[in-house]
This record gives sequence, structure tokens and C-alpha cells, in this order.
Amino acid sequence: MDALVYVVVGIAFVVVALAVVLFRLAWRVAEPDEALIISGFRAGTGPGGSGESMGFRIVTGRGCLVAPGLTKVRRISLEAHESQIVVPCVSCQKINLALTGVVMYKVGDDYPSIANAARRFLDRPADELETKVQNVFIGHLRAIAGSMTVEDMISDQDKFSEQVRDRCSQEMESFGLVIDSFQIQSIASESNYIANLAIPHQAQVEQHARIARANAEREAIAQEQSAQAQIALSVRDTQIKKAGYQAEVDRATKDAQQQGPLAEATARQAVVEVATKVAQLEAQQKEQQLQVDIRKPADAEAYRQTTLATAARDARISQAEADAQETRLRAEAAAAQTKMQAQAEAEAIRMRAAAQAEATRLAGQAEADAIQARGLAEAESVRARMAAEAAGIQQRAEAMSKNQEAVIAQQLAENLPEIVAAAAKPFEHVGQFTVLNGAQGVTSALAEIIQQAGTLTSMARESLLPALKLETPATNGEVSQHS
Repeated sequence: MDALVYVVVGIAFVVVALAVVLFRLAWRVAEPDEALIISGFRAGTGPGGSGESMGFRIVTGRGCLVAPGLTKVRRISLEAHESQIVVPCVSCQKINLALTGVVMYKVGDDYPSIANAARRFLDRPADELETKVQNVFIGHLRAIAGSMTVEDMISDQDKFSEQVRDRCSQEMESFGLVIDSFQIQSIASESNYIANLAIPHQAQVEQHARIARANAEREAIAQEQSAQAQIALSVRDTQIKKAGYQAEVDRATKDAQQQGPLAEATARQAVVEVATKVAQLEAQQKEQQLQVDIRKPADAEAYRQTTLATAARDARISQAEADAQETRLRAEAAAAQTKMQAQAEAEAIRMRAAAQAEATRLAGQAEADAIQARGLAEAESVRARMAAEAAGIQQRAEAMSKNQEAVIAQQLAENLPEIVAAAAKPFEHVGQFTVLNGAQGVTSALAEIIQQAGTLTSMARESLLPALKLETPATNGEVSQHS
């Protein structure tokens, strides 16, 4: 039983395998760019349409079953083909031309077109199909070119190509072919007719170009001349400015050359002026020095004596005030102590508070007394100092009123060496002194020195007199005021 099962299974497997193999052999599929042409046993009775009247079936874009060995399956391409066409022809003007075009064609997608193409080109070489297509286009190209002028062909190539496509389409449909595109690539003439057509236009264009170039050159020359004129004008202005600048430079140079002598003369003048001022300042300095050496020491001595007297008096007053204060404080302390001992012990607290208040009061009273004593002492000191100053001034005023000339003479005598030295100062730096007129010259020089000394003495006397005169009234007024 098991062997029978295995046999049955094997037979079934063989049958299935044979069925698959037979199906693979009988099943045909048409690619998108091809069509299946099925001919043989019962090929014209199946679906396929227009191919049935011819005894074969057409299949596109799908699969179908065929009887292997009984039917024959062939394929026809539906892809596009390209062919270049070169046609020698004559225009209606009897001009020989060479036309070059390109045509794109293919087998039509409908069943009648496929059937017509299969009947004519199936299993034929591709060159035969291209030759027939070129023959069709060559004949129609010649016919259409013979009815047109060269100018029309060149100016309206689209119309020319459209006429060729329209005439060739009918014959191409009889072959089962359709035209995808047709374009005229070139139109050539052996007699240079086409080239000569462009000569008038080219000459006109060249004429316009020459005119434009001439106008441009003329404008360029005019612009260049204007630019050269501007350059010349700029050069002229530049030269004028350079000349003006050179004149200014020359004038400045001459002024600079003259500045040296002028500066030297100005410097000498300044030196002379400064020397004159220095001499005047030295004379004023000597005069001020005389005032300082004579008057200031006397005033300082008087002020020293007055200060010493005031200081001694202040010391005595302060000592007396201190002794009085000490005595008063001792008496008050003894009285407070006796009073405190006489009080009862019950009022000890009250007495301590009263004693503290009394001590505060006494301290304030003592401070007030001290301030009053210091004020009185200071007033007495000021009064004594002013009295001493008034007495000194009064004595000087009396001396001046009695013998003013004697006082001035004494001061001049004390400072006579300085006066003579000031008169002889101009000869201080003289190394050698040459006298041209002998003894008379020496006498004249000495007399001049003595005369200058006398002049300085007179100036000193005149300067002392106003000071003494002014001092005397002021002194009197001050004495009267302080008194």
C-alpha cells in the first residue's frame, strides 16, 4: 500500500512538472516596445482583431497561450527609428540645392499599422525598412522643393517641413509606419546662391557698421581734442600757479635774508634797554637797602624793649592773681570744713550734696575771676606797651623838631661808605683805566665820581625827609589816639 502511494505521488509530481514545463513553453508575453505576431494552427480564430483576416493574431502588452509546434510566434519592434536624408533637388528658380533632413519614425501602435508592417517588414533586414522610408521622403522632398523658391525654403522652414510630413504620411501609413518628427537641417547651393542672398544685407549691415565706426571715431577725436584742450588748460594753470608760488618763495627768501640783520639790531636794542632797566633797579635797590639798614634796626630795637617790659609786667600780675586765688580757696575750704563738722550726722547726705553744689559754684566763680584777671592784665599790658611806644615816638619827634639836620647828617655819615661804593660801582669791573689828557683827566674822573656820590647823598637826604615828616604827624596822632 505504501509503494502504491509513492507511485501515485511520483506520477502526480511528474504530471505537475510536465504541466509547468508545457505552460512555460506555451505562454508568451509581449514587451511594451514590441508586438507578438502569432500564426499557425487556429491562430486567426482567437482574439486579436484585424490580424484575423490575414490568418495571424497580434498581441501587445500582455501574455497569451500558444500551441508549441502548432503555432509560430514572432516579434516586431515598436521602437522609434532615426534616418538622415540627403536630397539633391532643384527649386522653382532652377537652382540646384542640396537638402539635408532627419526623420523619426516607428511602427504604429494600432493593430492595422502593426499588421501592415508585419506583412511588409517582418523578418526583413532593418536596412530595407530605412531604404524604403528614404525613397518616400526623397521623392516628396524633390517635388515640394521644385514648387518653392530658395527664399521661401530658408525663411519658412517649418512650412516646408510640414508639407513634407503631410505628403509622406499617407504612404508611411500604408507601410504601417507613423512619422514622429521631420526637420530640415540644412539647405546648400553649389552656385553660392544662398551666400549671395546675404551679400546685400551684409553690405547694408557693413555700411551701417562703417557709419557707426566713423561716427564713433569722430566723437572719439572730438573728445580727445577736448581732453587735450583741457590738459593744455590745466598745464597753463599749473605753470601760472607755479610761477606765483615761486614768486612767493623768492619774496619769503629775501625777507628771511633781511631778518638776520633786523633781529641782530633788535637784540642789541633789547640789551641796551635791559641794561638801562638793570641800572635803574640797582639804584632803587640801594635806596631800599639804606631804608632797611637805618630805619628798620631802630624800630626793631624799640619793639624789643617794649615786648620785654610787657612780658615782665604780665608775669608779676599773673603771680599776684595766683597768690590771691590760692588764699581765697584755702579760706573757703577751711570754712566749709568747719561747717561740715558742726552739722549733725543726720544731715550728712544733704551736706554732701550741698558741698558738691558749692564746689561747682566756687569752681565757676574761680574761673570767672581768673578770666577777669587775665582780661585786666592784658588790658594793662596793652596800655603800658602803647604808652612806651608813644613815649619813644614823642622823644624822636622832639629830637627831629629840634635838630633835624643833625639826625639826617648822622645817618648819612654812618652810611657814607655804602653811598661812595654805590657811586664807584660802574668802575668795579674796569681792568685798566687809560687817561688821555694826563692829570687833568684823572682829576675830572675823580670829580665826576665825587659828584655822583654827592648826587646819591642828596637823593638819600630827600628820601629821608618825607619819611620823617610823615612819621611825625602820624606818631602824634597815634599818641593822641592811644592816650
